[in-house]
Amino acid sequence: MPPAKKRLRSYDSAKIRTAVLTQFGTVREAVARLTPEQLALPSGLGDWTVRELAAHLSMAVESVSRYLEQPEYPGPPPGPVVVLPEWPFTTAAHASAISEDIRALAASATPDELFERAETRIAALLPGAPDDRLLATRIGAIRLGDYLVTRTVELIVHTDDLNRAAGLSVPYERQALAACTRLLADALAVKAPGASTEVRIPPYAVVQCVEGPRHTRGTPPNVVETDPLTWVRLATGRTTWREALDAARVSASGERADLAGLLPLMG
Repeated sequence: MPPAKKRLRSYDSAKIRTAVLTQFGTVREAVARLTPEQLALPSGLGDWTVRELAAHLSMAVESVSRYLEQPEYPGPPPGPVVVLPEWPFTTAAHASAISEDIRALAASATPDELFERAETRIAALLPGAPDDRLLATRIGAIRLGDYLVTRTVELIVHTDDLNRAAGLSVPYERQALAACTRLLADALAVKAPGASTEVRIPPYAVVQCVEGPRHTRGTPPNVVETDPLTWVRLATGRTTWREALDAARVSASGERADLAGLLPLMG
């Protein structure tokens, strides 16, 4: 018989909605205090400046409203509905188009104006929208509840980018960081299915992955452990496996505990 399909992780809708809005509000306050000199700094993401990074952070939430304003699907979507553990692998194909959109957005208004508009629109549109509403996004159809979980990834990853680029210490909302960590951990299990290696990211996630002898009890022979922020940076290419090992930010034991060939999960 084929192996049983893994059950998809569930997320608390109310907590995710609060986490997205809280992290967005925290970032908005930080961006409002940036000086023109800080906005002109390199972001560390290609040739984007911090101003363009700020525009991207505003778009992380603005996109929810934009998709909610579109007509609902009149029937079944034309293709498969995107499920959360596969979402990280859908974004790279659209990176160029996203970059062009962000440049235009950053040139169209000040960061304060972009954040105010995004906050106002989502406050009006999100409360009455059901989680199972199908959104027609550039990556395909995805349920609103799942799309909001992907927003935690965008907000956490780019809050970290903002902190490093502008020398800030914007905090990470706990539920947003937890959801981001879990989604990226589940994506690793999709990319490298198996049960020979256990990846631990306390206190938020534990997944088994990588083909090989299945572990059944006791301490598994192959274990990787790291903290949530290091995991997020590894999964998104902000740091390398070797850099994290050398800095003692990750521990790895066992012959199948080297994840270098599997990372990053999204660029």
